Amino acid sequence: MPARQSEGQRKTMGRVMHEYAHGELKSGRSGKGGKVKSRRQAIAIALKEAGESKYASRGENKRNLKRSKRKEAEGKTYQQETEGKRRVGARGRRESSRAMGGKNARKAAPRTAKQRAAARRNIRKARRAA
Repeated sequence: MPARQSEGQRKTMGRVMHEYAHGELKSGRSGKGGKVKSRRQAIAIALKEAGESKYASRGENKRNLKRSKRKEAEGKTYQQETEGKRRVGARGRRESSRAMGGKNARKAAPRTAKQRAAARRNIRKARRAA
């Protein structure tokens, strides 16, 4: 492992270890190898996904990191699939807001009476559509 990692590499490492800790990390092609139970295997997967494997060439590492970032951007990581998040790194935020009619919003309700009324209308509209 190099002395300094890029921010993207750190985030990918963190995400993979989070998946392992929560029992979401799977091995093999498209997770067909089953859940990862060994911490050492989880670390190996994290290093590979972060493009830091000492067993891969520089080009291969670059390719692996790019692939991981693409997967995160598309919301196709195991963490995003099980926790229903669109993006990794949206710290303190949820997928939808009150204004969007989302039920899982963290932010406080709008301040003015007019904004509150509009938010209520949006929530009702979203519930009817669902």
